[in-house]
Amino acid sequence: MNLFLYLSVVLIWGTTWIAIYAQQAAGGSSVAAAVFWRFLLAGLVMLVGLKIVKRLRTLTPRDHLFCLLQGCCVFGFNFLCFYHAAAWINSGLESVIFSMAVLYNALNSWIFFRQRPSMRLLPAVALGAGGMVALFWHDLHASEASAQLLWGIGLSALGTLGFSLGNMISLRHQRRQRDVLTTNSYAMFYGALVMALVAVFQGDSLQPVWNVQWAGALFYLALFGSVIGFGAYFTLVGRIGASQAAYSTLLFPLVALTLSTFFEGYQWHLEGVAGLLMILAGNLVMFVRVPTLRRRVAA
Repeated sequence: MNLFLYLSVVLIWGTTWIAIYAQQAAGGSSVAAAVFWRFLLAGLVMLVGLKIVKRLRTLTPRDHLFCLLQGCCVFGFNFLCFYHAAAWINSGLESVIFSMAVLYNALNSWIFFRQRPSMRLLPAVALGAGGMVALFWHDLHASEASAQLLWGIGLSALGTLGFSLGNMISLRHQRRQRDVLTTNSYAMFYGALVMALVAVFQGDSLQPVWNVQWAGALFYLALFGSVIGFGAYFTLVGRIGASQAAYSTLLFPLVALTLSTFFEGYQWHLEGVAGLLMILAGNLVMFVRVPTLRRRVAA
């Protein structure tokens, strides 16, 4: 069962990036409207589903406020960044930047919860930063595309920061023993409402686009990427723990880059391969626990 859940997370989250690209390429709607429909559908499915199986828990007004903040961070403004970035960098590279959320989490846990980061953070950050430079080194030499490339990198990094801040709010919920599925469901719904306000403020239409590509990507992102993907991930967290479940972030960028190679024409270069390996190694450094000398002597 654990293997099935793990593979589900890797394959689903590894393919959502290409679905984002496909929906944006279909055109016909603004980014805010696309994000609105994705999380409105996902949030309603989750809320109704939990209500039917009697798993929807009662939250305090303060909890709902934090769910609103979580929705803005995880199911709202961060996806505005990711969707806009898809216009300037390919989806596979976006997923690699997103995989560095573990480094953001370590720093934000230190800032918000005084959880002292381990000594592994410094080499992990060094590997991650060096890997990012190497990954984009070839493209940065194309002066005519460098400005757009930097916008794409910056927006992806900003979206990943938003995701990490949302994780901190989720940690707040868990420390107060709030049900994860309930808080995530409300956060999706509130994030969708905020995106609707953004779209209206920008003068964009909220009318969905009923062509096959746009609607197909929407349903995949909402039902598979959001409902099933997050459901499988948090179920896995409950079964094997957060550290082990987080190994999925090491693998789904490989899926995303493979798809990008076939569907977006991503071209591999030696620097890119080296950069990808460095980023994955940086994440691995954060996860792998090496036995201390004291433990080895005691053994």
